[in-house]
Amino acid sequence: MKDSSEKIVLVGGCFDILHVGHIRFLKKAKALGDKLIVLLESDKRISQMKGEGRPINSQKIRAEVLSSLKYVDEVISLPSNMNNNRFDLLVKKIKPDFIATTKGDSNIEYKKRAAKLVNAKVIIVTPRVGGYSTSKLISKQLS
Repeated sequence: MKDSSEKIVLVGGCFDILHVGHIRFLKKAKALGDKLIVLLESDKRISQMKGEGRPINSQKIRAEVLSSLKYVDEVISLPSNMNNNRFDLLVKKIKPDFIATTKGDSNIEYKKRAAKLVNAKVIIVTPRVGGYSTSKLISKQLS
C-alpha cells in the first residue's frame, strides 16, 4: 500500500547492458518523486523486440544490477505472458504519480493510456543519449 504523501515514479524497459543513457534516465526519473519502481521486461519479450541473441543478460541478472543502483527502490520483473489487462492491473496496484520516459519513446501513447488509469502524469525526463544503446554497444563489439 502506498503512503499518501509518497510520490511514486514508474519506469519500464529492458536495461540489458546498462550504459550512461540508462543511468541518466533513472537518476532524472527518481528526482520526480520519493520512490522509483522499474518494470523490467522478460527475456522472451526482449527476444521478440530485439531479435535472436537478446537479451545478453537474463532478467534475473538485470534485476539484480538495477536493484543495486541507488536511484532504484524496487524492481518488478514482468512475466513473459504479460498482456494489456495484466499490465493495467499492475499499474492500478502500484498507483504511480508519474510515468517517466525518454524523448521519442515509441510507446508514449501506451504510457499515456496507462497513466490515465490512475491519474498519473507522463513525463519526458531525458532525450535519448546519442551513441548509447545496448544494440549499438553490442554491434561495436562484434565489428
